[in-house]
Amino acid sequence: MTRKEAERQARMFNALASLGIHREEAGALRRISMTLHRWHEAVCNGNIERDETSGKTYWQSSGSSYRYPVPDRETGALKRLATLMARHSTLAAYVQTDPRGCALYILRPGDVPEGQPAECHYSRGIAVY
Repeated sequence: MTRKEAERQARMFNALASLGIHREEAGALRRISMTLHRWHEAVCNGNIERDETSGKTYWQSSGSSYRYPVPDRETGALKRLATLMARHSTLAAYVQTDPRGCALYILRPGDVPEGQPAECHYSRGIAVY
């Protein structure tokens, strides 16, 4: 990790701490964000597919039609996120599925104007990366 990355990560942990999120919880949020980011990247690249009838996930080999089942890491990460966020009722989590950016944002009261969708204002929150 470079010095710049370490400083950015420290700012993120400090910002989360200012909201009452403990260091262990912030670490869990970071792991959830990294898991979701990798998952969204694989979906975008066409490597992971979800069977619409069964809900099972498959890895699609590039260059061949062979596919094999893989664990659904997205569902597990979203369950852990919901459990963690239930402890912080004033905060909200927003999962951004575009793999070009951060996968998880923590939204404070007032980050999203009342009546507006979070999709338009999520970047006002704290990016967890």
